[in-house]
Amino acid sequence: MTSIGILGAGRVGANLAGKLAATGHHVILGRRSPMEETAAATEGTGPGVSFADQRTTARTADIVINATPGDSALDRLAGLRTELAGKILVDVSNATRDAGDGLSGDLCYPGSSLAEQLQAALPDTHVVKTLNTMLFMVMTAPDTLAAPPTVYVSGNDEHAKKTVTGLLGDLGWQPAWIEDLGDITTARATEAMILVVPHILRRHGFQPFAVSLAR
Repeated sequence: MTSIGILGAGRVGANLAGKLAATGHHVILGRRSPMEETAAATEGTGPGVSFADQRTTARTADIVINATPGDSALDRLAGLRTELAGKILVDVSNATRDAGDGLSGDLCYPGSSLAEQLQAALPDTHVVKTLNTMLFMVMTAPDTLAAPPTVYVSGNDEHAKKTVTGLLGDLGWQPAWIEDLGDITTARATEAMILVVPHILRRHGFQPFAVSLAR
């Protein structure tokens, strides 16, 4: 059993927490807001999930998942450099500016990526980018889509990527659906995929989908 800390208690964090706990991991959900503000999002996480502030979560977990808003994640996580040293940081966020209608707009780091910025700010942490090219419910239920989806993995450390690939398996991702793109610089490609998402959502609403590779 692995202790997994999730920074961010919104829909993404709560969804991941519930599934990972159900597969036998101990999950710590790190919240910024008081309990009453996040109760609705975390009610269904189930047993095996405990709660703490984000600094405690980063310090005590074996593996940490960043599910905080991408446009402010760099400043927030850079302040946790000591707590995250030597650990795997799984980044599932996209750093974009608000388009004005609550959906994603331009990239915050054109020519780079949030994952690369996090790796530079956290040199003693193994950053792995994944799960950022789909609607949040697909992260934990990929087999509910009509066609096999793809999840992309980027990171500099091979052992860290192998560990994260194991977690993806716990979330329901079959090996054939997992595409290792290479080092952390490849995350700029998958983060740029977010630019197509608001157009899809405006036309079809919040229906589950993933930006996948067809062969």
